[in-house]
Amino acid sequence: MIDKTMSKFEDAVAGVSDGDTILIGGFGASAVPTKLLQALLQLGARDLTVVNNNAGNGPLGLSELIAAGRVRKVICSYARSSNPTAPNQVAFAEAWRAGAVELECVPQGTMSERMRAAGAGLGPFFTPTSYGTRLGEGKEQRVIHGKGYVLEEPLHGDFAFVRAHRADRWGNLVYRNADRCFGPVMCMAARIAVAQVEEVVPLGALHPEYIHTSGIFVQRVIETMEDVA
Repeated sequence: MIDKTMSKFEDAVAGVSDGDTILIGGFGASAVPTKLLQALLQLGARDLTVVNNNAGNGPLGLSELIAAGRVRKVICSYARSSNPTAPNQVAFAEAWRAGAVELECVPQGTMSERMRAAGAGLGPFFTPTSYGTRLGEGKEQRVIHGKGYVLEEPLHGDFAFVRAHRADRWGNLVYRNADRCFGPVMCMAARIAVAQVEEVVPLGALHPEYIHTSGIFVQRVIETMEDVA
């Protein structure tokens, strides 16, 4: 019997090793799988590369990992807000200024497409985004039919931690609101995808037309009674 549900958060994050790349779902402070990140903190893995929309938004989750020195590199679109002295920005800002963490800034659409390419088994692709800018420096660039492009590599993850609204024991996911922003492509791009969900429902309760991520891309599911809106 296929049953991907887990009862303990420490089991849900088991297997993360030093140096792994972790894809973290969410958009800003919304739809962040905070309990999974706190379990990862307790696990103790170090030298992690984290792929996220931002470099920590709020005192919990990614900010805790950075403050504890567990993150070696952050790949994100927004490394700071309009108020870089806000408490939720201090952990990354201090670590970056101290040279304790690397930053790779990637346009948001490009980051999503890099993960989609990884999940689809594709190779590098050309995009006009960042052509002629500092973000394109050091990358192959070409002019095709009079338009400039930058070559981007697929972005794979060892683990993906995402939030979803509902799941069944096979790992089929239904998202709500900001949950869906990066969740689908992250689950596809990761070797092991872990979903923190509000509710695990019986098989058949999720209408096939409304499933956003097929269970074939999800290896672990854990339920939390928190509202994940």
